[in-house]
Amino acid sequence: MLQLVRIFDDLPEDFDDLVAEASGEGVRNMALLAEGWRSGARFQDDGEVLFAALLAGTLAGLGGMSVEASASEPARRLRRVYVSPRFRRRGVATALASALIHEGFDSVGLLTVNAAASPAAGPFWEAQGFVADTTGPWTHVLRRSIPVG
Repeated sequence: MLQLVRIFDDLPEDFDDLVAEASGEGVRNMALLAEGWRSGARFQDDGEVLFAALLAGTLAGLGGMSVEASASEPARRLRRVYVSPRFRRRGVATALASALIHEGFDSVGLLTVNAAASPAAGPFWEAQGFVADTTGPWTHVLRRSIPVG
């Protein structure tokens, strides 16, 4: 059973394993999350969220969202999304993406993502409805079809 848990204070106990797996694949986003967390960047400001995905009680992945300061309108950036290779193809990334998209569209009409970290990232985000867009420091955007507010 897949469970999404919002992270507030402490990263999950087995987070270091996720950092090691991501680093082994040449993906730096979990190491960047660890560095940011140690320095106080905790995804707790308004518009920020970090979810852990647990599968049968084991940390399967993480995904976060922060304010997209580079956009010319209120926007959120989906970031630090990573799923352990052991748990891929089980709907974990899709569940994280869906939760982040819904959370983001509760307050803004534009979501961004930088899918440059891996060759699979672009097609994954496009399958979630994002379209390629390089007008900012992102690779893809998703617009809410109904205006917020």
